[in-house]
Amino acid sequence: MTSGTPEFSPPRAVETQPLHGQSLQASLTVNDVETSVAWYRDVLGFSVERRHERDGKLVAVSLREGDVRLLVAQDDGAKGSSRTKGTGLSLQITTSDDVDAIAARVKRRGGALDTEPTDMPWGVRVIRLQDPDGFKLVIARPKSGAAP
Repeated sequence: MTSGTPEFSPPRAVETQPLHGQSLQASLTVNDVETSVAWYRDVLGFSVERRHERDGKLVAVSLREGDVRLLVAQDDGAKGSSRTKGTGLSLQITTSDDVDAIAARVKRRGGALDTEPTDMPWGVRVIRLQDPDGFKLVIARPKSGAAP
């Protein structure tokens, strides 16, 4: 394979125990860690859990909102500083909060929505937006009786 992605070979024997995931966190490589931290903190309401420094230089910041954790890490430029980020990836944050109120708050705080609050046929109300690096986020609230 020439893309640099390792090829996947299915196991020869069928496994009897599947993975039982309990949570998923994301690590995002960003162009400017301080800009990203400000956006996640000021627009979405995340709090800073920890700043990570190496040789006195900020290299990453751990963020948290409820059970959602993100690590935003400074791009070191090794793969090209102008490379596109977030292509083909969408992160969904499920919430019990009012999605319309979140949308209004995002706009008040200077954020922009890709889509206004929308009811989806599978029973969730969503908004879509992008962070400063183009990482796509979906904030979803299940409607009464819908599975998350």
